[in-house]
Amino acid sequence: MITVGIISLGCPKNQSDSEVIIGNILNAGMQLTADPREADAVVVNTCSFILDARRESLDAVSQMRKEAARKSRKKPLKIIVAGCMPQRYREQVCEMIPGVDAFVGTDELEHVAALIKKVVGGSATMPSGEKIVRVSKRPCYIPDATTPRARLTLPHVATVKIAEGCNHGCAFCAIPAIRGRHRSRPLADVVAEVETLVRKNGVKEINLIAQDTTYYGMDTWKNSRVGRKTKVDSEHGDSLATLLRAIDKIRGDFWVRIQYTHPAHWSDELIKVFATSPHVAKYVDIPLQHISDKMLATMSRETDGKYIRGLLAKIRTGIPNVAIRTSLIVGFPGETEEDFAELLEFLKTERFDRAGVFRYSREEGTPSATMPAQCSERVKTERWNKSMSLLQKISKEIQREKLGKKIRVLVDEPGIARTEGDAIEIDGVVYVPKNLPVGEFADVVVTGFKAYDLIAR
Repeated sequence: MITVGIISLGCPKNQSDSEVIIGNILNAGMQLTADPREADAVVVNTCSFILDARRESLDAVSQMRKEAARKSRKKPLKIIVAGCMPQRYREQVCEMIPGVDAFVGTDELEHVAALIKKVVGGSATMPSGEKIVRVSKRPCYIPDATTPRARLTLPHVATVKIAEGCNHGCAFCAIPAIRGRHRSRPLADVVAEVETLVRKNGVKEINLIAQDTTYYGMDTWKNSRVGRKTKVDSEHGDSLATLLRAIDKIRGDFWVRIQYTHPAHWSDELIKVFATSPHVAKYVDIPLQHISDKMLATMSRETDGKYIRGLLAKIRTGIPNVAIRTSLIVGFPGETEEDFAELLEFLKTERFDRAGVFRYSREEGTPSATMPAQCSERVKTERWNKSMSLLQKISKEIQREKLGKKIRVLVDEPGIARTEGDAIEIDGVVYVPKNLPVGEFADVVVTGFKAYDLIAR
């Protein structure tokens, strides 16, 4: 029997791909191992979004090459590099990552097991030294409810990918080139998967993910050229709002958390669904990237500062007790001290419950890579430090306001839980009594706080 190890890197969307890879491997009768010394093959599912992610991926492959070269190994080790890096660098990947037996793009996830059998078989199935490169030019794959998977999350938490690809042209982002055009799964197919997870597997938290969840269904509309001025609601066809209403009909006690919503595609209908749904977590993940009109235009974000401020006001008014998470970029080409000062003032005014700040990464092949007025690494770091310091101060103020309040949490492990305002492995946690049942909801009272975490009884 062939024994396989897997290293999964990157975001929850990549983790979802790794679940498909593992499901395919297990379905083929292979076995998994967490110890590369015992493996016949190792699959490294890579991330290529920014430079730091590529470095992490290359480091992981390098470690596996060292393992393959060990004289103490009982059997040869074959290395398969999968996912975003082969997809992004299809033409150069063999030169970029030497010492690898096969490369697999994002469209070939369901064929990894067959490829492993081929490379492990050695000279009997392929010429010595041959590298296999299976990467499509235009990604079009998306899994469905019948796709074999092996969940990598906690037993009571699941991730469901509702769409793949992206139609936006953000100046800093390589995702459309890596993942292709946006393509939504059929509504009934998503609902069937969620119902199985909730009713048969006892899942308590469903995380809906995509490159842009708010674009869900819009690619199937007759007028697919959707912009910010288009009325985004279900009168055109399926939308995120109609999907959430359908999921709401599933019986059970569970949260549905929506991640990666683009500000350009929020609607009054979607705000109402968030506010009235018994299942949708009152958690809005809305990457804004900046607030300066000049920077938003340079980034090609399809929104301006006035629109963003108005949308946030509508969300806060329309969804009582909502927790809002955002992500921002500092040091983008052309960002002046005035632009950055406006961003800091925006953070002070909006007081986001959760926020992440990223230093701009100059990505080859993106419009921003060739823009003039590139910021120095020193400037990027200084602005990152200032913004993170401010966000930490704001977070402590928000946490202090929760003292004495009763909150509902989902217990992830003994003594560790989360509120509906905390995405797993992204946001904070709540330290609770260790005797609370894992995988269940509990009501607790906040007795203390840290910068990003709470303490409760």
